[in-house]
Amino acid sequence: MVDVPTMFGERLSRRLVLAGGICTAGATAVGVNAAVGQATHGGHDAGSATPAAADAYQAPSPSSGHSGAHGAMVTVGEVDSARNGFDPAKMLTDWDVGVTSVLSDGRTLRTFEVVAEDKEIEIAPGVMFPAWTYNGRVPGPALRATEGERLRIVFKNYGSHPHSMHFHGIHAARMDGVPGAGLINPGEEFVYEFDAKPFGCHLYHCHALPLKRHIHKGMYGAFIIDPDPTRHPELADVARSRLLDTPENAQWQELVMVMNAFDTNFDGENEFYAVNTVAHTYMNTPIKITRNRPVRIYLINVVEFDPINSFHLHANFFDYFDQGTTLTPTLKTVDLITQCQAQRGIIEFSFAEHETGLYMFHPHQSEFTELGWVGMFDVVEDVA
Repeated sequence: MVDVPTMFGERLSRRLVLAGGICTAGATAVGVNAAVGQATHGGHDAGSATPAAADAYQAPSPSSGHSGAHGAMVTVGEVDSARNGFDPAKMLTDWDVGVTSVLSDGRTLRTFEVVAEDKEIEIAPGVMFPAWTYNGRVPGPALRATEGERLRIVFKNYGSHPHSMHFHGIHAARMDGVPGAGLINPGEEFVYEFDAKPFGCHLYHCHALPLKRHIHKGMYGAFIIDPDPTRHPELADVARSRLLDTPENAQWQELVMVMNAFDTNFDGENEFYAVNTVAHTYMNTPIKITRNRPVRIYLINVVEFDPINSFHLHANFFDYFDQGTTLTPTLKTVDLITQCQAQRGIIEFSFAEHETGLYMFHPHQSEFTELGWVGMFDVVEDVA
């Protein structure tokens, strides 16, 4: 097993991350709790091996921009996306739509190929994590299909442990991705095949035992089924707005956000929290949003070891579609929702009546925010 970063002989823990600056494997300082001392973007060079001390706190200046939000609690340095093989900025809109063909009955067959492999990834500047991945990334590819299609997922296990793909959807027992029904050993292959239903915001994950270890190590991903407008004539316009590659859908700014976390010392307690794996990535690089176009977020919670997670949007309210299986909101005009593990939904909102600027989003578990799960929307008049 790959060892984890240490500080003065102690294994990296959530308490150490919160209590003081730490030197990671890449000799990069990590932001610390304001009660003890915080590192801002200007507080330490990426090559510095000196932890932030209690007297090292620098109050954010008015011109410090997003780095001053939530007390300048951000990691210092950059994660190497090229080495990781995935970029959280691109993950927001990177849909895997597979390859389509036509069945004898005229229906669409949509085929995906997914490979399990062991891979060390960087989850914060200089902090490496020995992950188990789908297609070399965490979260795995965001699979997207249309209601009523036949789906075929060719799954190959190149990892070191037995793995599977369990889809949250409707399918036969033999396609369930559990021991005896789709769980395969290293070097083997299995083909999952079922119809795409119901429409909604779903997920897939490994269902090998121990389940918490396989999920926590990174084996999960978004599974989106768009509604077929012809099946929902009473709300066909709404259904078309969710159907990828339609003119109605093109009006929306769609993002997929998978809330996850990492236990870097394997003690059953997470040290880093994130959306799409890399701590503070959307603070360091805010998500650009065009002011006059609506926003739709496919939000999924797969955090292990914590019973609930949440999403809070600053200075705005949104409509929420729990599980995404309805075309009318299950909650209207809210600014915070909670999700247990594997719960997911669709969030819709607009900044059309707002001035341009930076708008924060984060969970309302403050500890999660301090440990990496926080970001900014950079609302602009137009995105070049």
